[in-house]
Amino acid sequence: MHPSRRPRSLSVLGVRVDDITFAETLAMCAASIVERRPLLIATVNTEFVMAARGDAQFRRVLAQAGLAVPDGIGLLLAARLSGHPIREHVRGSELVERLAVLGAREGYRLFFLGGRQGAASLAAANLARRYPGLQVVGCYEGSGDRAGDAETVAAVRGAGAVDVLLVAYGAPKQEEWLARNQVALGVPVGIGVGGVFDFFSGRVPRAPLWLRRLELEWLYRLLTQPWRWRRQLALPRFLALVLASFLARRSPVRDLGPLLRPGGEAD
Repeated sequence: MHPSRRPRSLSVLGVRVDDITFAETLAMCAASIVERRPLLIATVNTEFVMAARGDAQFRRVLAQAGLAVPDGIGLLLAARLSGHPIREHVRGSELVERLAVLGAREGYRLFFLGGRQGAASLAAANLARRYPGLQVVGCYEGSGDRAGDAETVAAVRGAGAVDVLLVAYGAPKQEEWLARNQVALGVPVGIGVGGVFDFFSGRVPRAPLWLRRLELEWLYRLLTQPWRWRRQLALPRFLALVLASFLARRSPVRDLGPLLRPGGEAD
């Protein structure tokens, strides 16, 4: 797929998800940086879908994002069940790592915004050690609330030119922060990354590669972070809705590719 072309998009229970691969996502990021064109990337998972079903503003932000990558096994299962399979599971944590590799090679300037108790600084230091040449030009915690925009925007601006802005305020705050501020900041690539800083800081263990390949990362996170059980309930609720829609012969997934306007919003 050419970097300037929009990927095929699906509506999963009314929420937009793009059928895109890691390679295509990275190519779009590189093109946006060269052209200095804003690209807001949302890493959509089942929790996003369930939250957006009851939050029109969040649903609108996802519909208008530059990319809504499929970051959840539930989305892949729903798409496959409907006959519209998604080609690759684009995990947010792996996307950040692949961007770090690309950034170290190409000289991209990254800024880490959000996280808790110094997680951003620790994550930045660990990634910089792992990938020599990676430039992290700033880390700032701040607040994802609209009332804190002046402070967070000033922090990003103070770092000079930024190519990739990683925002970790959790959904939907991080995506809404980017929707409000990314264009004015002139940052090409903005990604809502949730708890990714915790992984790379070393505070939260990542699932072993073999478990990720088996698509059991969600189970590993539940076992290592049992307090997340309430959040994990989104997956069975999501699958129940998908199955109910399928049994009612009303597909939970439909192809939005031809229906998307240039801004990314479905008709």
